[in-house]
Amino acid sequence: MPSASPDDVERAIVDARRREWATVLAATAWTARDLDVAEECVQEAFVAAVVAWNRDGVPRNPGAWLTTVARRRAVDVMRREMNLRSKLPLLVGPEESDSNDVESDQLLEENSEDTVRDERLRMIFLCCHPALSTEAQMALTLRLVCGMSTPDIARVFLLSETTMGARLTRAKQKISTARIPLRMPDEAEMPDRLRAVLGVIYLLFTMGHTATSGTSLMRPELVDQAMHLTEVLQELMPDEREVRGLLALMLITDARRATRVDAEGALLRLDQQDRSQWDLVAIERAKALIREGLRAKQLGRFILQAAIALEHAQAPSFEATDWAQIVRLYDALLVTWPSPIVALNRAVAVSMVVGPEVALALVEELESDDRLADYHYLPAIKADLLRRLGRVDESLVQDARAIELTRNDAEREYLTAQMRSRQPLDE
Repeated sequence: MPSASPDDVERAIVDARRREWATVLAATAWTARDLDVAEECVQEAFVAAVVAWNRDGVPRNPGAWLTTVARRRAVDVMRREMNLRSKLPLLVGPEESDSNDVESDQLLEENSEDTVRDERLRMIFLCCHPALSTEAQMALTLRLVCGMSTPDIARVFLLSETTMGARLTRAKQKISTARIPLRMPDEAEMPDRLRAVLGVIYLLFTMGHTATSGTSLMRPELVDQAMHLTEVLQELMPDEREVRGLLALMLITDARRATRVDAEGALLRLDQQDRSQWDLVAIERAKALIREGLRAKQLGRFILQAAIALEHAQAPSFEATDWAQIVRLYDALLVTWPSPIVALNRAVAVSMVVGPEVALALVEELESDDRLADYHYLPAIKADLLRRLGRVDESLVQDARAIELTRNDAEREYLTAQMRSRQPLDE
């Protein structure tokens, strides 16, 4: 390994924690069969990395190094427990190191031969156990698999950090007290857990597509992780229409990646983006997936969301968008997925069909929904509708509220610039 300065090692540790934590934890949990043990072993591996990497240099594959160390520590813990269980009844007994080594090696072999090749995806299915509520499944998976912080997860669920922290704790305690096994569900169990799994992957994608905090609009590594997991899931469950719908939605949404910010990193609205720079290959692939998915008698959430995204993607310009069709698709989506965020997005489409006044009434109805209390897009949308109605002073109040709630610097700067452009010049 090449030598590295202390600063290089520190940066490598920080980067590995951000990029590799979830994968290392998933692999270690599969070996340890215990979440608490796995988390402790992964933490010990990162501590060991500080010493070893300063001494020997940063390894070429930090994730593999950390996984090896964490899993060996998990095997050591299991070996000590097996020795204790076998020796306590006998007080004095024969050495059992050989059998323990064989059993430990078998555990590692089982892990590598499992039909699911991606550690993170396997861990998602493990966390999405039916004994947990859907929300707990998603929150726990986002924390353990995706490595998201509690504040970020809280913002995804539109909850306070304290409330989300308590829910995560209860979910982990339930896994422990109910002795939920850390194993892959069998073929018969898989479909029942699919909805939660798809929800988790989509939340990961949205967190990457527009970061809840930080200086950059996106977190591309989260987007890439989510798309990779969906590709693997489609390979595992090729007949599931909603898996194809989720993949199509991601492909279309991410097709605009290169045009969402300008050269300085400033946010660009949909009507400001250069459509000629969109990834047409990804859009065409998504179109084929959507065409197949729309043949179903009952349309799922993700195929409908993908169909909405496709309407935007195939319009030759923002002005030529078929907003009436988008409203109809949102109507169908609200039946399948009655979410206040869907209703808010529908209001935007309604404003493009019948004008801002009707849409404003819909938005004001949604203001009473506590789930949107800290959702910064609601006041941002309301500000735009008020501006279009000529109610500038009221729009500025909503602008200020949206800016206050926004944690992403790129979005905040955009909203601030919009607010300034709407303020009347001093006499």
